[in-house]
Amino acid sequence: MNITRAEYSRRRQRLLDAMPANSIAIVPAAREQLRSRDTYFPFRQDSDFSYLTGFNEPEALLVLAAGRSQGESLLFCRERDEEKELWDGPRLGPERAAEECGLCDAFPIGDVDDILPGLLEDRDLVLYTMGRFPQLDRRLQGYLATIDAAAGSRGDRAAEIASLDPLLHDQRLFKSAAEIRLMARAAEISAAGHRRAMARCKPGLFEYHLEAELNHAFTAAGAREPAYSSIVGSGRNALVMHYCDNNAALKNGDLVLIDAGCEFRGYASDITRTFPVNGRFSGAQRAVYEIVLASQLAAIEQIAPGNHWDQPHRASVRVITEGLKDLGLLRGSVDGLIESGAYRRFYMHRVGHWLGMDVHDVGDYKVYGQWRQLEPGMTMTVEPGIYIAADDEQVPARLRGIGIRIEDDVALTRQGPEILSAAAPKTIADIEHLMASGELTQEALL
Repeated sequence: MNITRAEYSRRRQRLLDAMPANSIAIVPAAREQLRSRDTYFPFRQDSDFSYLTGFNEPEALLVLAAGRSQGESLLFCRERDEEKELWDGPRLGPERAAEECGLCDAFPIGDVDDILPGLLEDRDLVLYTMGRFPQLDRRLQGYLATIDAAAGSRGDRAAEIASLDPLLHDQRLFKSAAEIRLMARAAEISAAGHRRAMARCKPGLFEYHLEAELNHAFTAAGAREPAYSSIVGSGRNALVMHYCDNNAALKNGDLVLIDAGCEFRGYASDITRTFPVNGRFSGAQRAVYEIVLASQLAAIEQIAPGNHWDQPHRASVRVITEGLKDLGLLRGSVDGLIESGAYRRFYMHRVGHWLGMDVHDVGDYKVYGQWRQLEPGMTMTVEPGIYIAADDEQVPARLRGIGIRIEDDVALTRQGPEILSAAAPKTIADIEHLMASGELTQEALL
């Protein structure tokens, strides 16, 4: 289950076809990130670069030169080095990299100063996103300044720089069948992690014990890294949107909110489940949970070709506002409460975001000021929530400190929404049954 070399080639060609005439695109690889002194974080390739090449080494640069007769796709990368490979592992080297990635040509990264300026000459436009790679920014500006000085005597000008993001990120927004299969596998692995955490949960453990269960399930299934820092928030910690200390004790009677997903072969999953530490929802917890679940189901129903991005969110807002009114937490007409934004006291975020190679994936939510129309191939999260502050004396004591979010990964197909993360239990009955029985599939027990 991988992206094929042919698909990488199609991606590059699709981008080349969309580029303006006489333009050139430059896409750098990620840098190694220092962790402490002389040790580094595990290398994770830049998503744009990976999307176009599948090449997983640092110190590399992809150049797409539209209309170049000698070949439009070129890679600069590290040369083979037996001594360094002894310490850090094998490198492909330019020749093998060009062959394995299906590129027209490849050169040593050390030759970039000699070759890239020549590729930039006589170009009208350089598509390159400034600001993310400062050293390359300065080098590129230096190349163009030199070209501009030489061209000035002829009355010409060097190429202008424009961001590549709009073209490339709009392309990345639409997932292929192969991409959705990888995302479905990532969600399947993550769902197993959530099931494992539910089954192992009990009062007296700490939040990090559940994080360990998640990481075990991820790694055992071949997903070596979480897609983001796992959130395991119990009690009032569930009210902190990006809580990741994960060091509090799990207390009897509290809820625990887990927002966690693995990355599988470059593609992210993002799942949230909320469940009782002791395996049984209280009456107040149950009431709030059912509102959040109903709002999520209403939002998913609005994910359909032709609807726009904001419709799922609006559906979630209406259900949550009605539920908050029924609980006595809001007073007034539902329409008035929505118009005034009164619900934001308890539901302060939007219902979801794009999902793909990045957890918060690329792609515009509005086009020319209007909400984007949903189309097949788009993949997103759906994650409504209700958060009631522990010290809010304006709400009944039984409801204070309850934080609930339910999140699934959804791919839009021609037939409608496909929930990729459906294997993670989310009804009260299913959650309580799993926690009472402690039963896990063989996959989750690995």
